[in-house]
Amino acid sequence: MNDDTIAAISTPLGEGAIGIVRLSGEEAVKIANQIFTGSDLTKVDSHTIHYGKIIDPKTDEMIEEVMINLMRAPKTFTREDVVEINCHGGLASVNRLLELVLELGARLAEPGEFTKRAFLNGRIDLSQAEAVMDLIRAKTDKAMDVAIKQLDGKLSKLIQRLRQDLIETVAHVEVNIDYPEYDDVEEMTKSVLLEKTTDVYQEIEKLLLMAKQGKILREGISTAIIGRPNVGKSSLLNTLVQENKAIVTDIPGTTRDVIEEYVNIRGVPLRLIDTAGIRETEDIVEKIGVERSRQALKEADLILLVLNNNETLSDQDRQLFELVNDLELIVLINKTDLAEKLDRNEVEQLATGHPIVSTSLIEEQGIDDLEEAIASLFFAGQLESDDISYVSNVRHIQLLKQAMSALDEAKSAIDLGMPLDLIQIDVTRAWSILGEIVGDTVHDSLIDQLFSQFCLGK
Repeated sequence: MNDDTIAAISTPLGEGAIGIVRLSGEEAVKIANQIFTGSDLTKVDSHTIHYGKIIDPKTDEMIEEVMINLMRAPKTFTREDVVEINCHGGLASVNRLLELVLELGARLAEPGEFTKRAFLNGRIDLSQAEAVMDLIRAKTDKAMDVAIKQLDGKLSKLIQRLRQDLIETVAHVEVNIDYPEYDDVEEMTKSVLLEKTTDVYQEIEKLLLMAKQGKILREGISTAIIGRPNVGKSSLLNTLVQENKAIVTDIPGTTRDVIEEYVNIRGVPLRLIDTAGIRETEDIVEKIGVERSRQALKEADLILLVLNNNETLSDQDRQLFELVNDLELIVLINKTDLAEKLDRNEVEQLATGHPIVSTSLIEEQGIDDLEEAIASLFFAGQLESDDISYVSNVRHIQLLKQAMSALDEAKSAIDLGMPLDLIQIDVTRAWSILGEIVGDTVHDSLIDQLFSQFCLGK
């Protein structure tokens, strides 16, 4: 356990009903008790809440009227004594409370330090700690479900089981190397090695097959809306978001910059990017917007190319198809409420098998078809079973790929008839790599880097 006591504001800064200042450490109860006029916190039971007032010990001035939650180690988030002071949610109130506890000996917590202490004190492993931030950042119910399952230890238990299989296999090899009592012991050991490494390899392969879905649920689908000026890009954004986020007019070039907004499509977060119409222009501001639009295309997971049903295809439309045809693409033929002047056969030829959806955004028609097309493109129409452990973290995905590579090398060494002690090195390396996911074999510098991405009060 850490010797010092940390403190931080654990609620968003700004006006609100309640603000919380959290303390964790050996001196948490003692520090809170020095400024609290209610019950003697050093004598009350754990996991109780107490009403009272906060007094500045230097001036005896009443600072706030509060409720204090007191939780004693080890049954707390950090496995240390934790005190949470609930006050009115104004900026002045929570900042004054924080100043008081810092003056009395607490230290301002580093970003993510409460969760870091939970990890260091053995309450959660590293993958569960990362799930805490995923839960905070979740933008849809599905993303939240994935984070909760990881926080609950679903992924951790699977990784630990795979590591246990590997270490038992390594132990079996060690015994047979040290005590080769029979002539055929090496052949038997290689047979067991091949079976176990293949089993673990296939389990990791299953996890990685679901990684694309998990990553999308965690981070969302970066979706660029593109098309010539005035085809309905901003109208599409507003329809999906159900707010007037983008200015909609009949004047081409109205959108001068890239507008971003998150929207929930069947449980999947889409990071919608409404781009400035891509065209040649002499307007300096619009030209900057067009260049940003081109950059957004390079970074997008999905392209929504909007065409105008009421106009014939232009050379600019054809150039846009060439620009994005190698990407994940859905073509929207908008303004179907107007007379059809678009050559559908040419659109189908240019789309080369990509989905085509007809919409009339002014009449809010075709949005369900668009949602279905997006779901089909990324999830074959629906998400997989809730029982599946989704791997959504990029760090975890890279480590799983490295572990697979190590097991691949072990299997190749077995096929080539290499000595057992050399094969064992690759199996042990896979075991160690998997340990980095849950934090058993991770470096201190990586731990510091991961927790530095957390918010201050978590």
